Amino acid sequence: MPPDLGQWLNTPGAQYVEPWSPFDNVDYVGVCWVSAWLVHTDEGSVLIDTLYGPFRQTLIDNIASTGTDLADIRYVLMTHGHFDHVGGAATLEPLLPNATFVMTQGGWDEALESAAASQGTPRAWEMIEPDMVVADGDEITLGENSFTVVETPGHTWGTASYVYDVRDGDDTYRAITIGGLGLNAIEGPTQVEAYIESVDRVRSLVEMRNMGIDVHLTTHGFSNNLDEDRQLLAARAPGEPNVLVDPEGLLAQIEYLRGRAVERLEQERGE
Repeated sequence: MPPDLGQWLNTPGAQYVEPWSPFDNVDYVGVCWVSAWLVHTDEGSVLIDTLYGPFRQTLIDNIASTGTDLADIRYVLMTHGHFDHVGGAATLEPLLPNATFVMTQGGWDEALESAAASQGTPRAWEMIEPDMVVADGDEITLGENSFTVVETPGHTWGTASYVYDVRDGDDTYRAITIGGLGLNAIEGPTQVEAYIESVDRVRSLVEMRNMGIDVHLTTHGFSNNLDEDRQLLAARAPGEPNVLVDPEGLLAQIEYLRGRAVERLEQERGE
């Protein structure tokens, strides 16, 4: 990692994004580099991912700024075991008395292994012990919403994506948070093959009209111009569509991700 990039990734002032609401029941409480989504229901809220390091307090402050009581957060859905997505769990756990922390078994395993390997380094971090283990197809229901687990190995072996409802006025859409987008932790061609299978599966879910996935609430905003969409939503006039309701854009992003993975697979195979 270039030193200047490492500094940027760990500087709260440079990373700060004021919390905003892309949908009536969703707040963005993450930072520039990595997302955290707060989804509200009539029986409490669900947090997706936990940020890390110097942004743990940022996340807590951002949640408070939405008017959400920490005691009302009932689930913390974590996408995979990389520090930037689960590094805040140890700080959050004692502050969220009614929350269950959720991840796949592979996600828990890789998070604990990564945290242990970080000890003694300048960026050591701690990971909580496994709480709730989920698998593909599991559903977590809270209030009027349901969160479906879609295991999508590839970015890491334990990566999961989550599908849930978002509301915009009188309209309800099905959204997905794809758990892992990058190819930065690849251990060989088999993992790249799994990545390709996962993006193909997500594509099939988007194309299934009865599934109705129209929105991608990403784990990393740079991947699909989230900040630009935030600015467009801020200037949205009454009656104009929500720019985040964009199934064609999601399909285009999936094709881009797949193309990069096919190129990487050729490299891994030495072709």
